[in-house]
Amino acid sequence: MSKKQSVNEAVNQKDNSRRSFLTKLWFALGLVALAEFIAVALAFLRPAKRAARREKAEAIITAGEVDSFSPDSVTAFVRGRFYLSRLADGGFLALSRKCTHLGCTVPWVAAENKFVCPCHASAFDIAGNVVSPPAPRPLDIYAVTIENEMVKVDTGKPIKRSEFKSGQVVYPKKNSDRLTG
Repeated sequence: MSKKQSVNEAVNQKDNSRRSFLTKLWFALGLVALAEFIAVALAFLRPAKRAARREKAEAIITAGEVDSFSPDSVTAFVRGRFYLSRLADGGFLALSRKCTHLGCTVPWVAAENKFVCPCHASAFDIAGNVVSPPAPRPLDIYAVTIENEMVKVDTGKPIKRSEFKSGQVVYPKKNSDRLTG
């Protein structure tokens, strides 16, 4: 019986050492998971990096000279993800490419002279006004400035609008305005 007891004791010691090893392993894995969670939380709370600030400065896109855009035309800008619309009266609007219904990319269909959403068939005119629902409001716009006959668009933040207003259109200064004033 003493031989049997010594065998049982050896088996129990083996079980105890295995059990203690697994306990230590789970404890170590728990510490690693906790450290990863803390690292992710700190990264989330850390302020934006310089690259993000630099991107904001690069949000102003020089579209081109005023005369390079013919009246009643739409030009797509892939880099800024917007359309530069030159209205028939010579004014400029920078329109977002996102449909105000569900955010689908809305292409300009020159043959129909309107933007048509491929997802749910919303349609918008050259000024971004809703021509055919289900879109609830006009396309968002971006701020446009004209400096030294160069059209610039600030794509940093879209401007939501509930309706088209003539004050949203930016007009180039006429030659006579520059000479007199």
